[in-house]
Amino acid sequence: MDSTDNQRRILIVAYDDAQILDIACPSGALDIANRYGASPPYAIELGTLGRRAARSSAGIVLGAGRGLEAVTGRLDTLLVVGGAGYESAAADGRLLAQVRRLAARSRRVASVCTGTYVLAAAGLLDHRRVATHWGYGEQLAARHPAVAVDVGPLYIRDGNVYTSAGVTSALDLTLSLIEDDHGPTLARAVARELVSYLHRPADQAQISMFLAAPPPGDRLVRDLAGYIAGHLTEDLTPGALAARAGVSTRHLTRLYTAHLGTTPARAVRAARTEAAAHLVRSSGLSLAAIARRCGIGSAQTLRQAFLDHYGVGGDRIRRMPDMPRARVPRGQKTPVS
Repeated sequence: MDSTDNQRRILIVAYDDAQILDIACPSGALDIANRYGASPPYAIELGTLGRRAARSSAGIVLGAGRGLEAVTGRLDTLLVVGGAGYESAAADGRLLAQVRRLAARSRRVASVCTGTYVLAAAGLLDHRRVATHWGYGEQLAARHPAVAVDVGPLYIRDGNVYTSAGVTSALDLTLSLIEDDHGPTLARAVARELVSYLHRPADQAQISMFLAAPPPGDRLVRDLAGYIAGHLTEDLTPGALAARAGVSTRHLTRLYTAHLGTTPARAVRAARTEAAAHLVRSSGLSLAAIARRCGIGSAQTLRQAFLDHYGVGGDRIRRMPDMPRARVPRGQKTPVS
């Protein structure tokens, strides 16, 4: 079953307490690509140590098609999934040995979510920039200082290594792989079949998933808050936001004042600053790089934003055991986060 001109051999590595969506998203998308005429088609296998069944964290037991030790020949893609069992998987010397062996036989290596921990423990991510679930990036960076962890994007390609953020970002990664292999037309066809966004770019922020502000009561303000969190580098001036919402700038300001106790411009600045603070704590990126990724502009502007919003600088935020609390600006009755 070598990878040949007649097929692209995909091996998905699972273990006990794996996240079932990490398995289902890639395998389902690749299966649809085959049905839409992928040529060469994908040959998809699920592999475990000893070909043992893997019990997912949802309690569903998946029968493995291959024992990792028995896999020979070339692979197109080795993909390691994440899930609640990632710690045990990353500490299993037998699994790591097989991942290293199979990675050497693969055209490309990929991980979903905390599957990044397994690749890192196998020594496959040193001196590479990688993504993982936003909630686990800080721990991954501390455990593997030679790995450049960036929890901003949905997925990252560094050479022939592809890593992605949490759970559903596996679908975005897989659509990207399909596009690389077969072109955008097939990738769009698969996304339509999946009733999926066509398809989120790699640098789309995970940020919108973890800003801590409670949702505003007004639907227009709530929808704009979600848009802002996912488009931090775009034009987010009050005029641009008002045009997007189909209201006047004056009316938008009234809505923000009533529901958030602040102006649209201050809310945008807060969202960008909070996103930057998360990246400071969970990645090894420089302040200048974080400022650009969050739409703030320069490292100096970011430093001032931290002082204004939190009352502390970026170095202090990086060392704090927990995220700092935002200060309430003078005259503002309700904090925006």
